[in-house]
Amino acid sequence: MRVLAVVHQRDAGPGVFAEAIAEAGAQLDQWTLAERSQPPSDPLGYDAVLVLGGAMNVDEGERHGWLAEEVALLEELLARQVPTLGLCLGGQLLAAAAGSEPRRAARPEIGWHRVEVTPEGEDDPLVGPLAPSFEALQWHSYEFPLPPGGVPLARSEVCLQACRLGKRDWALQFHPEVSRADALHWVEDYEADPDAVRIGVDPAVLGPETEEKIGAFNQLGRELCARWLELSRPGSG
Repeated sequence: MRVLAVVHQRDAGPGVFAEAIAEAGAQLDQWTLAERSQPPSDPLGYDAVLVLGGAMNVDEGERHGWLAEEVALLEELLARQVPTLGLCLGGQLLAAAAGSEPRRAARPEIGWHRVEVTPEGEDDPLVGPLAPSFEALQWHSYEFPLPPGGVPLARSEVCLQACRLGKRDWALQFHPEVSRADALHWVEDYEADPDAVRIGVDPAVLGPETEEKIGAFNQLGRELCARWLELSRPGSG
Protein backbone atom coordinates (compact mmCIF):
# COMPACT_ATOMS: atom_id res chain seq x y z
CA MET A 1 0.00 0.00 0.00
CA ARG A 2 1.34 3.43 -1.01
CA VAL A 3 0.39 6.56 0.95
CA LEU A 4 1.19 10.17 0.02
CA ALA A 5 1.46 12.80 2.77
CA VAL A 6 1.03 16.38 1.55
CA VAL A 7 3.10 18.49 3.96
CA HIS A 8 2.81 22.28 4.24
CA GLN A 9 5.60 23.01 6.71
CA ARG A 10 8.42 21.11 8.38
CA ASP A 11 7.02 21.20 11.95
CA ALA A 12 3.61 19.92 10.83
CA GLY A 13 4.54 16.57 9.32
CA PRO A 14 2.84 13.18 9.56
CA GLY A 15 4.08 12.67 13.14
CA VAL A 16 2.72 9.52 14.76
CA PHE A 17 0.81 8.70 11.57
CA ALA A 18 4.19 7.93 10.00
CA GLU A 19 4.76 5.40 12.79
CA ALA A 20 1.37 3.79 12.23
CA ILE A 21 1.90 3.63 8.47
CA ALA A 22 5.28 1.94 8.93
CA GLU A 23 3.79 -0.47 11.48
CA ALA A 24 1.14 -1.44 8.91
CA GLY A 25 3.82 -2.23 6.36
CA ALA A 26 2.75 0.55 3.99
CA GLN A 27 5.01 2.92 2.05
CA LEU A 28 4.84 6.62 2.95
CA ASP A 29 6.01 9.32 0.54
CA GLN A 30 6.11 12.94 1.73
CA TRP A 31 5.55 15.90 -0.57
CA THR A 32 6.43 19.30 0.90
CA LEU A 33 4.15 21.09 -1.50
CA ALA A 34 5.07 24.63 -0.45
CA GLU A 35 8.77 23.95 -1.12
CA ARG A 36 8.79 21.51 -4.03
CA SER A 37 6.57 21.79 -7.07
CA GLN A 38 6.91 18.15 -8.18
CA PRO A 39 5.51 15.30 -6.06
CA PRO A 40 7.52 12.07 -5.60
CA SER A 41 5.04 10.35 -7.92
CA ASP A 42 1.65 11.03 -9.50
CA PRO A 43 -0.64 11.99 -6.55
CA LEU A 44 -3.54 10.28 -8.30
CA GLY A 45 -1.66 6.99 -8.36
CA TYR A 46 -1.46 6.46 -4.59
CA ASP A 47 -3.75 4.16 -2.64
CA ALA A 48 -4.46 6.91 -0.10
CA VAL A 49 -3.55 10.57 0.47
CA LEU A 50 -3.01 12.38 3.79
CA VAL A 51 -3.24 16.19 3.76
CA LEU A 52 -1.64 17.85 6.77
CA GLY A 53 -1.84 21.18 8.61
CA GLY A 54 0.04 24.44 8.36
CA ALA A 55 0.20 27.99 9.67
CA MET A 56 -1.17 29.45 6.44
CA ASN A 57 -4.91 30.04 6.05
CA VAL A 58 -7.26 28.93 3.30
CA ASP A 59 -7.98 32.52 2.19
CA GLU A 60 -4.31 33.45 1.68
CA GLY A 61 -4.14 32.37 -1.95
CA GLU A 62 -2.38 35.56 -3.04
CA ARG A 63 0.43 34.88 -0.57
CA HIS A 64 0.51 31.12 -1.16
CA GLY A 65 -0.22 30.59 -4.82
CA TRP A 66 -0.19 26.81 -4.53
CA LEU A 67 -3.35 26.76 -2.38
CA ALA A 68 -5.68 26.93 -5.39
CA GLU A 69 -3.67 24.22 -7.14
CA GLU A 70 -3.95 22.02 -4.07
CA VAL A 71 -7.73 22.44 -3.87
CA ALA A 72 -7.93 21.50 -7.56
CA LEU A 73 -5.88 18.37 -6.86
CA LEU A 74 -8.15 17.46 -3.94
CA GLU A 75 -11.18 17.91 -6.17
CA GLU A 76 -9.64 15.39 -8.57
CA LEU A 77 -8.82 12.97 -5.74
CA LEU A 78 -12.44 13.14 -4.56
CA ALA A 79 -13.75 12.68 -8.10
CA ARG A 80 -11.56 9.62 -8.60
CA GLN A 81 -12.48 8.25 -5.16
CA VAL A 82 -8.89 8.11 -3.92
CA PRO A 83 -9.21 7.72 -0.11
CA THR A 84 -8.17 11.06 1.37
CA LEU A 85 -7.85 12.32 4.94
CA GLY A 86 -7.40 16.04 5.69
CA LEU A 87 -6.20 17.34 9.05
CA CYS A 88 -6.65 20.95 10.28
CA LEU A 89 -5.63 23.09 7.26
CA GLY A 90 -5.77 19.89 5.21
CA GLY A 91 -9.31 19.27 6.45
CA GLN A 92 -10.33 22.80 5.49
CA LEU A 93 -8.82 22.41 2.02
CA LEU A 94 -10.51 19.04 1.53
CA ALA A 95 -13.84 20.50 2.66
CA ALA A 96 -13.34 23.38 0.21
CA ALA A 97 -12.73 20.86 -2.57
CA ALA A 98 -16.05 19.24 -1.62
CA GLY A 99 -17.95 22.53 -1.87
CA SER A 100 -17.61 24.06 1.60
CA GLU A 101 -16.41 27.63 2.24
CA PRO A 102 -13.91 27.57 5.14
CA ARG A 103 -13.93 30.76 7.21
CA ARG A 104 -12.56 32.32 10.36
CA ALA A 105 -14.07 30.62 13.42
CA ALA A 106 -15.96 32.48 16.13
CA ARG A 107 -12.81 32.19 18.23
CA PRO A 108 -9.50 30.33 18.01
CA GLU A 109 -9.11 26.90 19.55
CA ILE A 110 -5.53 26.54 20.73
CA GLY A 111 -4.64 23.92 23.31
CA TRP A 112 -6.61 20.98 24.66
CA HIS A 113 -10.36 21.00 23.97
CA ARG A 114 -13.20 18.54 24.40
CA VAL A 115 -14.72 17.07 21.23
CA GLU A 116 -18.15 15.40 21.20
CA VAL A 117 -18.94 12.65 18.70
CA THR A 118 -22.30 13.15 16.97
CA PRO A 119 -24.99 10.43 16.69
CA GLU A 120 -23.95 9.98 13.05
CA GLY A 121 -20.33 9.78 14.16
CA GLU A 122 -21.03 6.92 16.53
CA ASP A 123 -21.63 4.69 13.49
CA ASP A 124 -18.64 5.99 11.53
CA PRO A 125 -15.83 3.43 11.16
CA LEU A 126 -13.10 6.05 11.61
CA VAL A 127 -14.50 8.36 14.31
CA GLY A 128 -17.00 6.05 16.01
CA PRO A 129 -14.45 4.40 18.35
CA LEU A 130 -13.81 7.87 19.88
CA ALA A 131 -17.43 8.17 21.12
CA PRO A 132 -18.89 9.62 23.19
CA SER A 133 -16.17 12.28 23.48
CA PHE A 134 -12.44 12.82 23.67
CA GLU A 135 -9.93 15.58 24.37
CA ALA A 136 -7.85 16.75 21.42
CA LEU A 137 -4.98 19.11 20.77
CA GLN A 138 -6.23 21.98 18.62
CA TRP A 139 -4.37 24.83 16.94
CA HIS A 140 -6.61 26.70 14.54
CA SER A 141 -8.44 29.99 13.98
CA TYR A 142 -10.45 28.88 10.93
CA GLU A 143 -13.20 26.29 10.52
CA PHE A 144 -14.93 24.41 7.72
CA PRO A 145 -18.74 24.29 7.49
CA LEU A 146 -20.23 20.94 6.50
CA PRO A 147 -19.85 20.45 2.72
CA PRO A 148 -22.90 19.50 0.63
CA GLY A 149 -23.65 15.83 1.19
CA GLY A 150 -21.16 15.56 4.05
CA VAL A 151 -21.91 13.71 7.29
CA PRO A 152 -21.11 15.55 10.56
CA LEU A 153 -19.15 13.26 12.86
CA ALA A 154 -17.83 15.37 15.75
CA ARG A 155 -18.09 18.89 17.14
CA SER A 156 -16.47 21.10 19.76
CA GLU A 157 -18.02 24.17 21.40
CA VAL A 158 -16.60 26.25 18.56
CA CYS A 159 -17.02 24.30 15.34
CA LEU A 160 -17.35 21.10 13.35
CA GLN A 161 -14.41 18.83 14.14
CA ALA A 162 -14.92 15.92 11.75
CA CYS A 163 -17.01 15.00 8.74
CA ARG A 164 -17.14 12.22 6.18
CA LEU A 165 -17.24 13.00 2.46
CA GLY A 166 -18.40 10.10 0.36
CA LYS A 167 -17.37 6.61 1.49
CA ARG A 168 -13.67 6.92 2.26
CA ASP A 169 -12.80 10.60 2.64
CA TRP A 170 -12.67 12.45 5.94
CA ALA A 171 -11.92 16.03 7.04
CA LEU A 172 -10.78 16.55 10.64
CA GLN A 173 -10.10 19.85 12.40
CA PHE A 174 -8.05 18.56 15.35
CA HIS A 175 -4.48 17.19 15.24
CA PRO A 176 -4.39 13.41 15.87
CA GLU A 177 -1.10 13.17 13.95
CA VAL A 178 1.01 15.63 15.94
CA SER A 179 4.15 14.24 17.56
CA ARG A 180 5.28 15.19 21.03
CA ALA A 181 8.24 17.10 19.59
CA ASP A 182 6.10 19.11 17.17
CA ALA A 183 3.42 19.85 19.77
CA LEU A 184 5.97 21.19 22.24
CA HIS A 185 7.62 23.20 19.48
CA TRP A 186 4.28 24.82 18.63
CA VAL A 187 3.86 25.78 22.28
CA GLU A 188 7.39 27.15 22.56
CA ASP A 189 6.99 29.10 19.31
CA TYR A 190 3.47 30.33 20.10
CA GLU A 191 4.38 33.98 19.47
CA ALA A 192 4.66 33.17 15.74
CA ASP A 193 0.85 32.90 15.76
CA PRO A 194 -0.79 36.32 16.35
CA ASP A 195 -4.04 34.63 17.40
CA ALA A 196 -2.23 32.63 20.08
CA VAL A 197 -0.76 35.85 21.44
CA ARG A 198 -4.11 37.64 21.25
CA ILE A 199 -5.98 35.04 23.29
CA GLY A 200 -3.22 34.85 25.88
CA VAL A 201 -1.71 31.41 25.36
CA ASP A 202 0.65 30.77 28.28
CA PRO A 203 3.43 28.33 27.41
CA ALA A 204 4.19 27.86 31.10
CA VAL A 205 0.72 26.29 31.43
CA LEU A 206 0.17 24.73 28.01
CA GLY A 207 3.63 23.13 27.88
CA PRO A 208 3.26 20.99 31.03
CA GLU A 209 -0.35 20.17 30.12
CA THR A 210 0.81 18.96 26.73
CA GLU A 211 3.59 16.88 28.31
CA GLU A 212 0.96 15.24 30.53
CA LYS A 213 -1.61 14.51 27.82
CA ILE A 214 0.36 13.91 24.63
CA GLY A 215 1.18 10.24 25.30
CA ALA A 216 -2.44 9.10 25.41
CA PHE A 217 -3.34 11.41 22.53
CA ASN A 218 -0.54 9.96 20.40
CA GLN A 219 -1.97 6.48 21.00
CA LEU A 220 -5.37 7.75 19.90
CA GLY A 221 -3.70 9.10 16.76
CA ARG A 222 -1.88 5.86 15.94
CA GLU A 223 -5.10 3.87 16.32
CA LEU A 224 -7.09 6.35 14.21
CA CYS A 225 -4.46 6.15 11.47
CA ALA A 226 -4.48 2.35 11.59
CA ARG A 227 -8.27 2.40 11.07
CA TRP A 228 -7.90 4.83 8.19
CA LEU A 229 -5.35 2.60 6.50
CA GLU A 230 -7.63 -0.43 6.76
CA LEU A 231 -10.55 1.55 5.37
CA SER A 232 -8.35 2.84 2.52
CA ARG A 233 -6.82 -0.44 1.39
CA PRO A 234 -7.64 -1.35 -2.22
CA GLY A 235 -10.75 -3.50 -2.27
CA SER A 236 -11.90 -2.47 1.23
CA GLY A 237 -14.67 -0.18 0.09
